[in-house]
Amino acid sequence: MSWAEFWVILIGCSITILACRVLPMLLLKGRELPAWASRALGLIPAAAFAALVANDLFAPGMFEAGFWPAAIPLLVACIVVLVALRTRSLLWSAVTGVAAYALLLLI
Repeated sequence: MSWAEFWVILIGCSITILACRVLPMLLLKGRELPAWASRALGLIPAAAFAALVANDLFAPGMFEAGFWPAAIPLLVACIVVLVALRTRSLLWSAVTGVAAYALLLLI
């Protein structure tokens, strides 16, 4: 890659970041969003996290090493979901997930 190509990519990325992140803040400053838009924006972090977790849980070829190595993360995810629904605590969910994963790896 030449320096000219590098600068074109850098400037293009910078303009895109400014257009996608800064411009909406400037245009919406001092305005109230409709209730449906606020609810929809509130779901973005959960959707992004779910996409990241699902990508790790359901990988192509996950059963190539056998059933149990592929089932451990799925079982731990089920346990964490139950703990999260019961306690509504990120701390207890994380501690439970790490502990369950460690215990199931020992089996």
